[in-house]
Amino acid sequence: MSSAAAKQAFSREETRRLAGISERQLASWERQKLVEPAAQYGFRELLALQTLLRLQKNRVSAARIRVALEALRKKLRDVGDPLKDLKLFADGKKIRVEIDGGAMDAVSGQLLLNFGANDLKRLVPFPAKDAAAVERDRRFTAERWFQRGLDLEQSGAPAEEIIAAYKHAIELDAKSAGALVNLGTIYFNAQKFADAERFYRQALASDPEYALAHFDLANLYDERGDRLRALTHYEAALRISPNYADAHYNVALLYQGQNQPMKAVRHWTAYLKLDPSSRWATIARRELNKLREATVLSGGSGQ
Repeated sequence: MSSAAAKQAFSREETRRLAGISERQLASWERQKLVEPAAQYGFRELLALQTLLRLQKNRVSAARIRVALEALRKKLRDVGDPLKDLKLFADGKKIRVEIDGGAMDAVSGQLLLNFGANDLKRLVPFPAKDAAAVERDRRFTAERWFQRGLDLEQSGAPAEEIIAAYKHAIELDAKSAGALVNLGTIYFNAQKFADAERFYRQALASDPEYALAHFDLANLYDERGDRLRALTHYEAALRISPNYADAHYNVALLYQGQNQPMKAVRHWTAYLKLDPSSRWATIARRELNKLREATVLSGGSGQ
């Protein structure tokens, strides 16, 4: 047994080091609800993070991973967390699950190789669809349209096609927060701020604990010069996700612009702990040093 396997629990820092991931990456997976936020991790959780990293390196999107995990939970009776309990591999843009030499498409359930009889017993039979099943299918189709929107964005497709895909997702599932946020961002980038605000607010109505929606809405208010509402939503994002590095960065800028240096220092410091080596960290470090020098020159006064 490896030394990692022998140890019962790892700190967040140890886990990131062993898995080979940054704090930003881990926080991103937490925001996307692929993993549960935690201060300590066991060996199985470490393996789950390594699986996510492997899928990401094979260019499998987070949205596609979410769809696959949900499908596996429905299809396999005795699996609580597929990332921990199963062997998942990228197969092009799809995900396959391997059990005792057999392989199955994680989303469709199509058998790619022959399973043994014991494995087939684990599969949930598919009875006639009731209302709940119809609803699940509708949401699943909505997720497919959401994924199509992501794929179109990545391929540089025309904005009209991307918008149409996301709107299909919303028509099928009005609470598709991811599609709502992405639509908001498309309109934000086109400087159609009223439309962007409408979609961001719909996303928050669907999921009030969606940190990214709060962050994007804060960016919109910041862009329009509404600093108070921007700060409200940045702080909401940080309440939900305290390790949201970009939110710390933007809050630090806002407090610095409001001549509240001590609050700005606190958020610059938090940002640099989370993201110490990017080009944005160079700016953050410069601004932090300026504030500290100003505080020393003024005799330590501040907010």
